[in-house]
Amino acid sequence: MPDTGSPRADAQSDFARARRRRALARLSARLRREPDDVAMILPYGEVVEALGRTGARPLGLQTIDLDSIVGTVDRTREFDRDFRPTTPRLRERWERIAAAQRRGETMPPIDVYRVGDLHFVRDGHHRVSVARALGLATIEAYVTEVITRIAPGDLRLGELALKSHERLFAERVPLPPEFRGRIELSDEWRYAALAEGVEAWGFRYMQERGEFRTREHVAEAWFRDEYEPVVELLREAGLLGRGTEAEAYMRVSALRYLLLRTHAWDDAIVERLRQALEQPGPMDEDTLVHQLRSELGTPRPRT
Repeated sequence: MPDTGSPRADAQSDFARARRRRALARLSARLRREPDDVAMILPYGEVVEALGRTGARPLGLQTIDLDSIVGTVDRTREFDRDFRPTTPRLRERWERIAAAQRRGETMPPIDVYRVGDLHFVRDGHHRVSVARALGLATIEAYVTEVITRIAPGDLRLGELALKSHERLFAERVPLPPEFRGRIELSDEWRYAALAEGVEAWGFRYMQERGEFRTREHVAEAWFRDEYEPVVELLREAGLLGRGTEAEAYMRVSALRYLLLRTHAWDDAIVERLRQALEQPGPMDEDTLVHQLRSELGTPRPRT
């Protein structure tokens, strides 16, 4: 960081430089046609609501990476995702803190919530902004860990709806963590459809055994006895297609009745399904079913 020997003058330059970097970042994002919410600071309340808060515990004073701080409790619009100032109104306080930092004064620790590997500022937004502008890598913070039902991942504001539906799926289908990580869908509405499919499977599963089973038991049985074997068969047959394995499972699950109860499982049908799954452009389950019915003609009864 440049140093003229005058903390006050250098702090003024620091603020001007941070504002220029903010402007250049916005221009760069526009030229790359990035979504507007990529650089937006994340609101803690909305994130935790989407992920499903289950508990919290204080961790005390820790040294944390500045790059891990991505959000705020106050939903302030005065800083972007990288804590660059978005308004000149911050100048006086920002420069005062920057000058103190340059004089070597000790800054009090900030206060943050930790969600997964991400941190959200409760107190100390200006200190974070100045520290990042001065090129520091870490900062002292009092940390409170917040436990959520699903992990945040690398979030941006527009993904909160997806995470919210993912959380609801986790509540309806409470899989163990080692299984849960394999269920990935790009469309938030598909989580509800998959949950309904698992619940229907669980109903039949309990009917066959003549006894009630908990959601946890049904979820694990579905994964081991239904999801995992089907995905493995799809992988061996080269039918995973585009997207994730969970999306491939849903595509074929919607066709299962058509293919197993109304047509023989022969090479022609397998090849037609492969072609449908691999063709370019979006293809939902309803479209696949309609297309197969049209091309294969009147279903012949299963014998």
